[in-house]
Amino acid sequence: MTTSSTVKLPNGVEYIQPTGLFINNEFVQSTKGETIKVINPATEEEIVQVYAADATDVDLAVKAARKVFTTVWKNYSVDDISRLLYKLADLVERDAELLSAIEAADSGKPRAQNALGDVQSTVHLFRYFAGWADKRSGTVCENDPEKFAYVVHEPHGVCGQIIPWNYPLGMASWKIGPAIAAGNVIVLKLAENTPLSVLYVAKLIVEAGFPPGVINIINGYGSVAGSALCTHPDVDKIAFTGSTVTGSLVMKMCAETLKNLTLECGGKSPLLVFEDCDFQEAVKWAHNGIMSNMGQNCSATSRIYVQESIYDKFVEALKEQTIKESKVGDVFDDTVTHGPQVSAVQQQRVLSYIEKGKEEGARVVLGGHAVSGKGFYVEPTIFADVEDNMTIVREEIFGPVVCVGKFKTEEEAIARANDTTYGLAAGVFSGSIARSLRVARAFRAGTVWVNSANLESPKVPFGGFGMSGIGTELGEYGLDIYSVKKAITVNIGIKL
Repeated sequence: MTTSSTVKLPNGVEYIQPTGLFINNEFVQSTKGETIKVINPATEEEIVQVYAADATDVDLAVKAARKVFTTVWKNYSVDDISRLLYKLADLVERDAELLSAIEAADSGKPRAQNALGDVQSTVHLFRYFAGWADKRSGTVCENDPEKFAYVVHEPHGVCGQIIPWNYPLGMASWKIGPAIAAGNVIVLKLAENTPLSVLYVAKLIVEAGFPPGVINIINGYGSVAGSALCTHPDVDKIAFTGSTVTGSLVMKMCAETLKNLTLECGGKSPLLVFEDCDFQEAVKWAHNGIMSNMGQNCSATSRIYVQESIYDKFVEALKEQTIKESKVGDVFDDTVTHGPQVSAVQQQRVLSYIEKGKEEGARVVLGGHAVSGKGFYVEPTIFADVEDNMTIVREEIFGPVVCVGKFKTEEEAIARANDTTYGLAAGVFSGSIARSLRVARAFRAGTVWVNSANLESPKVPFGGFGMSGIGTELGEYGLDIYSVKKAITVNIGIKL
C-alpha cells in the first residue's frame, strides 16, 4: 500500500487522497503497516484505507516536533508565523469545493448545507489566529527605582492534540490555529472514523511553507495512538475534544507527567423558552440547535423547557418546523439537510437511547426510528412530556433527538436547566431584556445564547463548567491556553 490513493467521490470528483501518517512534512507508512478502513456513512461503502499509528509512530512524530521546536521554529518571527497561517487559510479557501466534498463523503455531512460551512469556518479561524500571532506580548508588572519585573508569554513546546469525528476540519482548526499562533509545534491525532479531510489539509501545510515537523498529523485508534500521545514524556501539553468518558481517561493518563491539559467534553445543553419570546424565531432556533449536524454536536441544545402557557403550541410548531426543514437523503444533493450518523456504532447508540425514552414513558412526537435503506440514518426525533429523571434527559445522546418539557416559573426553569453534571452551553428565549440577562447569569454553563442557539465565532471564547471540560478555547482566551507565563525580575538597585 502506498501513502496515497486515487479516490472517486460519489459526486464524480476524483482526487489524490493522502493515506499515510504525516510526519516531518512527509506521508509515511505506519511502522507495523496496520490500516483502518474509512467508510462512507451514507452508502456504507469503503472509501479508502489509511495507515494507523502505534506508539512507535507517535514517538517519531513527537521527536520530529521536538527537533524543529528547539532548532528551526524558535527562529521564526511572529510575522513569519502569521504569514504561514494566512497562507494556509488561503489554500483551504482555494480548495473549499474539494474539501467540502471529502468531508461529506467521509463524515456524512450534507455537502452544501453543512460541510461547506465547516470549510468556511476553518478559513475564518485560521485568519483570526493569524492576526493574533504577531500580538503575542506580555505585561510590565512592577516598575520602581529598585526593580523592574515583566512577564513574557512563551509557547509550551510540543502540543499533543486529539480531535473528535463530528467536526474534523473545524476541530482541527480550533487546535492548530491558536497553538501555532502562540509559537508551539503540534502532533495532531485524528479520529479514526473521519481522517480524510485533515490528511488532505496536510498537503496544504507543506504548500503553505511550514517547516518539516511543525505540524505532524497522525491517524489511529484512541486506545493506541491517543494513549501513546498522552503518556509520552516529551509532550508538554495535551488538548482534547471528545466525550466526557474519554476526557476523564485522558486526564488520568496525563497526570503521571503533569502535562498542561485542556479538555472540551460533552454536554446536555438546555434551552429555556418563555411565553414572552418571539415564538416563530424560538421554534426555528430550537430546531437548528439540535438537528444541525444530525445532533452530533457537543453543545447541541438537546433539552428544551417551554413555559406551560405556550407548551402545546410550541411542541406542535417544533414538529412542523422539523418536518419542513429536515430533508433526509443523498449528502451530495444540495437541498438535503439531514445526513447519516457517522457510523453504524453511533447509529445504534442513538437508536438505543430512543428505545430507552419510549420505555421510560416519554411521548414520541416525531421520528423514533432508523431510516430504511443504505446508510446510518436516524429520523429527526422529538420527545415531549419528559421528566428530568429520564435517561434521555440525563445522558448525552449525540444524535438528532430532542427532549421537550414544560415549566411554570423562571426559578423552576433555571433549576431544571442547571440540574445536570454538564455545563457546556445553554440558551434562553425571552422578549424581556431583564429576564434574559438574569437567566444568562444564572446558567451554570460556559456559553450562553440569548434568542439564538449554537451561534459560534472564533472571536468568542468557548469552554464549560463541570463535566464539560477544563479550559477555554477560541478568542483571546484560546491563545492564552497555549502559552506559559514567564516572570522576569531585574534588580536595578537593591543591595545586600
